Amino acid sequence: MKIAYQGIAGSYSESCAKEKYPNCITIPCKTFDECFEKANLDSSVKAIIPESNKTTGNIGVEYLIFKYRLNIFAEHFFPISHNLLGLPGSKTTDIKDVYSHAQALSQSSFFIKKNNLNENVRADTAGSAKYVSESKEKSKGAIASKLSAKIYNLEILNSNVQDEKENVTRFLIMQKDIYQPDLKSKKYITSLLFKLKSKAGALYSALGSFTLNGVNLTKLQSFPEKNSFSSYFFLCELDGHIEETKVKNSLEELGLHCEDMHVLGVFEADSFREK
Repeated sequence: MKIAYQGIAGSYSESCAKEKYPNCITIPCKTFDECFEKANLDSSVKAIIPESNKTTGNIGVEYLIFKYRLNIFAEHFFPISHNLLGLPGSKTTDIKDVYSHAQALSQSSFFIKKNNLNENVRADTAGSAKYVSESKEKSKGAIASKLSAKIYNLEILNSNVQDEKENVTRFLIMQKDIYQPDLKSKKYITSLLFKLKSKAGALYSALGSFTLNGVNLTKLQSFPEKNSFSSYFFLCELDGHIEETKVKNSLEELGLHCEDMHVLGVFEADSFREK
């Protein structure tokens, strides 16, 4: 299995891919857009994308989910343990400037303030570790994974520096080809995009179909259509398999209120949801 991820070797996305699929071949990409593009052009490539974080919320990839409409193959909740990395022989007190992705810096804000560190936003965590390694300056540190420390020959000066010790990110594994697991006695998630007809009370009426059929929504997020502030799409996730009668009936009724509706995927719920 080939999986495209944003970042370079040692990133959390790559670590997540390796945990979920130990024998996979990982493909580094400079941007999330490039990940989606690779999966969209090559059916043999999947993209692994961080979708939301327990502490800081949505990552901000919804516009790419809408643009490419890849099939969601699976989800995986991955624990994010941030570490302050520095050059061999350095100490925490030597560090003046810390480099990392904006999300990692935000998730480690208490530690950063406590140690009077100057924040420097970079494209990704592993890239920050590489930068610090190449800088050869003891005053520079990176917030990144333990794997990054190993790859770029850095020392872990402080472990688990994130504000919330149970810091978890939800990743989506996406692909071009449509895949739908057979309905069995397991827990499933159905994900879809929809755009409502322009009429008063459309959202209220549309959501009523889920209530009447006893379907639980786990996510409902709106975002504007391109070049518009008056037309919105909704990203929705619900408990259940699309072949279950209650889900099927809900989606049929929802369709009556929509201009556009697209099922993004049906996939097995990660066991993390049961915790």
